[in-house]
Amino acid sequence: MQIQVNTDDHIEGHEALVARVEVAVASSLDRFSTHITRVEMHLSEENGDKSGENDKRCMMEARLEGRQPIAVTSHAATLDQAVASATNKLKRSLDDTLEQLLGHQS
Repeated sequence: MQIQVNTDDHIEGHEALVARVEVAVASSLDRFSTHITRVEMHLSEENGDKSGENDKRCMMEARLEGRQPIAVTSHAATLDQAVASATNKLKRSLDDTLEQLLGHQS
């Protein structure tokens, strides 16, 4: 499973941030790794240089073999919270999608 992290101009996409996010997402989505080819993340700060509540955004898209991509978005006060929330949403969506897919194959 490949994980790609993209950031906007207001978020410093340094190596520590990318490594931290990749490890968190890889460990959270590990049980889906045989079905996911790539996870693409877009981290952004919606208010730019101005501070605001829940202005950190994480959009995640998981690409499944032979299926349409699954995308989720989450907003939070910090990037770590936005990533964690988006990851949880993605896990629920993957559970539902794979349950339907595997249920129809039986």
